[in-house]
Amino acid sequence: MLQYATWKYVLAAILIALSALYSLPNLYPQDPAVQVAANRGGSIDEALLIKVKAALDQQGIDPKAVAIEDERLVVRTTSPGDQTRAADLLRETLGSQYTVALNLASTVPDWLGALGARSMSMGLDLQGGVHFLLEVDQQAAIDKRSNGFADEISGVLRDGKFAYTSVSRTADGIQVLLKDPADVPDVFAAIQREAPELEIQVDDSQPGRLVARLTPALIQTIMDGAIEQNRTTLDNRINSLGVGEQVIQRQGESRIVVQLPGVQDTTEARKLIGATATLEYRHVIDYGTQAQQAAATGVVPPNARLYMSRELDAAGNRRPILLSRRVIASGDQLVNATSSPDPQTGRPAVQIELNSSGGNRMLAHTRENVGQYMAAIYIETIPDVRMVEGKEVITSRVNEEVINVAILQGVFGKNFQTTGLDSQEEATNLARLLRAGSLAAPMVIIEERIIGPSLGAENIAAGTQAVFWSFMFVLVFFLVYYKTFGIVTNLALLLNLLMVVALMSIIGATLTLPGLAGIALTVGLSVDANVLINERIREELRNGNTPLASIANGYDKASGTITDANTTALLAGVAMAVFGSGPIRGFGITLILGIITSMYTAVSVSRGIATLIYGKRKKLAKVSI
Repeated sequence: MLQYATWKYVLAAILIALSALYSLPNLYPQDPAVQVAANRGGSIDEALLIKVKAALDQQGIDPKAVAIEDERLVVRTTSPGDQTRAADLLRETLGSQYTVALNLASTVPDWLGALGARSMSMGLDLQGGVHFLLEVDQQAAIDKRSNGFADEISGVLRDGKFAYTSVSRTADGIQVLLKDPADVPDVFAAIQREAPELEIQVDDSQPGRLVARLTPALIQTIMDGAIEQNRTTLDNRINSLGVGEQVIQRQGESRIVVQLPGVQDTTEARKLIGATATLEYRHVIDYGTQAQQAAATGVVPPNARLYMSRELDAAGNRRPILLSRRVIASGDQLVNATSSPDPQTGRPAVQIELNSSGGNRMLAHTRENVGQYMAAIYIETIPDVRMVEGKEVITSRVNEEVINVAILQGVFGKNFQTTGLDSQEEATNLARLLRAGSLAAPMVIIEERIIGPSLGAENIAAGTQAVFWSFMFVLVFFLVYYKTFGIVTNLALLLNLLMVVALMSIIGATLTLPGLAGIALTVGLSVDANVLINERIREELRNGNTPLASIANGYDKASGTITDANTTALLAGVAMAVFGSGPIRGFGITLILGIITSMYTAVSVSRGIATLIYGKRKKLAKVSI
C-alpha cells in the first residue's frame, strides 16, 4: 500500500523550512561600497567617520550609509559611479594611513545574519574583480635561508669562542675559515648541533676550512615552503582587510593565482597583495655612546646593525641603537598575535606566541641574558605604485623601526608580550598584520586581468536565464505529459533547486559560471530520476496492478536504479571537488550537492506528495499519469 511515515513528513517539513530560510539572503542585492581599513598609524573611530561624511558632503556625494562594520569603515553608495568618485576622494583625503578599496557590501538583515544565513558567494566571472598570476622568487627564499644559516654559524663560532677569519657564502655553500685548524672537529660538532639540516664537509686541501651546504631535500622543502607561506600569508592578509571570497591557489612549481571578486581597483589590489608586516627580536649591543658614535660616523661594528628607536633624545631626535646581527626570533616563527593591555601598566601591548623552534631560541637567549636589553623591531614592506610617463612603476619601501627596548627581567620562551606602542588601535592593527604573516619570498605579477562588474552582471543574467528556461521547459513538459503526477514532479524539482541554493549558501560555496552549469545539470539528473519513477508507475498500471499498488511499486522499483545511476555521477563529482581547482572544483561541489538533493526529493519528497494526494483514497480507480 501507499504509505509515508509521519517522521518523514516532519523531516521533509523541517528541511523545506530551513532551505527557504537559508535561501532567503540571496534575494537581497549587494550595495556598491567603499571600504576603509586602517594601516599603521591610522584608527577606525568616530572621528574618522565624521571626517569621511564631511568630505563626501563637500563633494556632493550622497551615500546610502556610512558606518563602522567589523573594524572597517564602510561607505555604501547608490551607484557604481558614486562608488568610484567616493573612493578617489577618500584616497586623497585620508592618505597613506588608510587603505581604500572598492567592494560590495551585504544588505542581508541582521536577524538573518544572526541565524547564520548569508547569500551565496559570487565568483570572479559573475561578480567581476581582479585576477593576478604571481611568480614567486624561490631563489630569494633559498638565499634568505642561507643567510640565516650563515648568521647562525657566526653565532656558534662567537659563542664557542672559536677564532675564525670569515664566514661567507660562496658558490660551494657557506664557507667557514678558522684561524686554528685544530678547532675543526669541535666546530664541526657545534654546527651540527645548531643546524642539523646542513651537510658539512671538511676541506682537507685547505686546513681550517669547512663548507656547509643545503641538501637537495632541504632546498626543495624551502621552495615548497615559500610557495605555501606566501599563499597562506596572502590569504590571511587579504581576509584581514575584508576582501571576501578571494581565491588564492598554487599553480605549478612557483606560481600563485589570486582572484579578488568585487575588487575593481588594481592599485589597491596590489597593495593588498604586497603589503606585509613582521617583528624581529634582537639582542641590544649598545644604547648609548657607542650607538651615537656609529650614527654620527657611519662606522658600525661588524657584529652589529644600526637602527633608530622611537625614543627621542633631549634634542627631539630619535635615539640610535646598535643591535646584534643575529636574530633571536622573527615573524616567520610566529604562531599567534593578539592585542590586549599590559596587565601591570595598562599600556597597549601585543601578546606573542612563537612556535617550538622560536620558543626554544627565545628561551635559550633569555636564560643567558637576564638583566640585559632586548629590542623588538617592526618591519613593514609597503608596495608603491606610481605613474611614470603614463606607465605604472611598482616599487616597495621597507620601514624598520625599533618599537620596544626592554630589560629582560626573567626567563621566558614562546609566550611573551611586546609593548612600546602608541595606542590600543595601533596594537590591534599590529596584531592583525602579524597574524597575516610575512612573505617568504618576493613575488612578481606576470599576468593581470580586470573583469568589470557589467560583464559579471551579463554572466549572471545569461546563466540565470539558462537555468530559468530549462526549468520552465521541464515544468511545462511534465504538466502536459504526466498530468497530475507532473505536478508532483514539478514540486520535487522546485524543492530540489531550493535545497541546492540553501546548501551552497550554508557551506559558503562560491557560485561561478561552471557552478550555474552544474545547477542546470542537476535539473537534468532530477528529471531523469522522476521520469524513471513515473514510467515505472505506468508500467505497473499496464501490468494490471491497482493504482495505489502501482504507485508504491513504481517508487520501490525505481529507487534502486536511481541510486545506482546517481552514485556513479556522485563519484565523478567527488573526484572533481577533491582533485580539481578553480572552476572545476566549483562545478564538482555544485554537482555533489545537486545529486544528493535530487535523490532525496525524487525518491522521498515526491513520494510524500503523492501519498498526500492519493494515499487516503482507498477506492482509487484511476491515476492521472
